Amino acid sequence: MILVELHALELFGYHGVNPEEQRDGQTFVFDVTLEAGDEALSDRIEDAVNYVEVAACVREVSDGRRFDLIEALAAAVADAILARFPVSAVTVRVRKPEVQLDPPVAWTAATVERRR
Repeated sequence: MILVELHALELFGYHGVNPEEQRDGQTFVFDVTLEAGDEALSDRIEDAVNYVEVAACVREVSDGRRFDLIEALAAAVADAILARFPVSAVTVRVRKPEVQLDPPVAWTAATVERRR
């Protein structure tokens, strides 16, 4: 088993429950971990999970529609990755670093794991 990881992939989006989040947008940070087979040990990109394509998939899902909840956004990204790439499992964490809470927090997050 090989883990392929993309950490702190930053995308701007209009997700959220509050009207100002939907209107003004904010940065979302994605951490993606893929569990792949040993095929990539061939040292050929054709046999590996191409993380450039994974990043594009994350962007496509995030840009494709507005989500009220980061839980739903994380699940949609995980489902899309599992459907498109030869991985046995995927974990997606979506962080909201600009969240405004009282008392303040550094960020909120939702994590979703999917397995075949």
